[in-house]
Amino acid sequence: MIYLLGALIHSRAGVLGLLRLSEYLTVRAIGAALTAIILTLVITPRFIRYLHRRGLVDQLRDTGVPSAFDKAGTPVMGGTVMVGCIVIATLLWCNLASRYVLTVLVALLWFGAIGLVDDVAKWRARSGNRGMTEAMKLLLQGTFAAGLVLLLVSPWTPLPARDAMTLYVPFVKTAIAHSLVVYLPLVFVFVMLVGNSVNITDGLDGLAIVPSVFVIGVLGFFAYIMGNAIWAKYLFYPLLPGAGELIVFCAAFAGAGIGFLWYNAYPAQIFMGDAGSLAIGGCVATISVLLKQEALFLILGGLFVVEAVSSQVQDKIGIKWLGRRIFYRAPFHHQMQHTGLAETKVVIRLWIISGILALAALATVKLR
Repeated sequence: MIYLLGALIHSRAGVLGLLRLSEYLTVRAIGAALTAIILTLVITPRFIRYLHRRGLVDQLRDTGVPSAFDKAGTPVMGGTVMVGCIVIATLLWCNLASRYVLTVLVALLWFGAIGLVDDVAKWRARSGNRGMTEAMKLLLQGTFAAGLVLLLVSPWTPLPARDAMTLYVPFVKTAIAHSLVVYLPLVFVFVMLVGNSVNITDGLDGLAIVPSVFVIGVLGFFAYIMGNAIWAKYLFYPLLPGAGELIVFCAAFAGAGIGFLWYNAYPAQIFMGDAGSLAIGGCVATISVLLKQEALFLILGGLFVVEAVSSQVQDKIGIKWLGRRIFYRAPFHHQMQHTGLAETKVVIRLWIISGILALAALATVKLR
């Protein structure tokens, strides 16, 4: 909206002429971040009171960690505030004609809706383990992943035709694969796995949101350089015209995440729930695909990868196939708690690790 206003009065002088600054991505990114932070800080406490009145609180779950029982009764579904504030900031500051932004907005709302339905189902069942069935969640997530795959090969893809089906890896200047048969199944699996990895990580107060902000911040930086002809050429990245608009969305996302952390830090006043964690995962996966940074996620989102792998190895291989635990606890953050570390120390150490991984991902910009 603000972008359109700036464009309309481009030739005008006076006070309204300041709106011409909205043509700059950096200005709109800052505006989106500040808008999302302020909205989240203002709306969240009111939403917390509403959830308490309606009894929409976290249900008792046995994770094997005693401290988890102390958190029953904490309001959940805080992710809906995050998603709402991101959408508002995006509508205000983004160029809504951008197919990059529209694609990511669909991912945010689609995965957020899946998570919200799951949260409501858990509340109705009065059990943290009895929400939407795993098969139904995977079906709905797979529907989006399949839709994204079809978008990439359609005339409406936001990507240039030469890069719609190319796979890039860190440290290599050129694509290592350009094949529909190889790339499209990889995208489908990638979206499914990453979409759930944040959900698995979201088990301690503030644990998932800070690494998510790190990841989205780095992806926003990549969006800026890959959407800029000068920087893309200088750094040997494929030029993706229009991709720079994603930095405004990423800024809104980071702003909402920082605002939410104010209430989600230990001891949490509200949990993001699946409505937030699935929305984050779906967004991160989609942006990574649109920016051709699927392989980079192994570094950038390394914490999420470890959390997801440890959980799946424990559940699918250990318990279901071998009939015994491979780790004392899973996911990885519960394993750390099992060693005797306090929750706050576990969370802060994992924040530090995710920050180091974000810096390592940034380092790959020049190491090509």
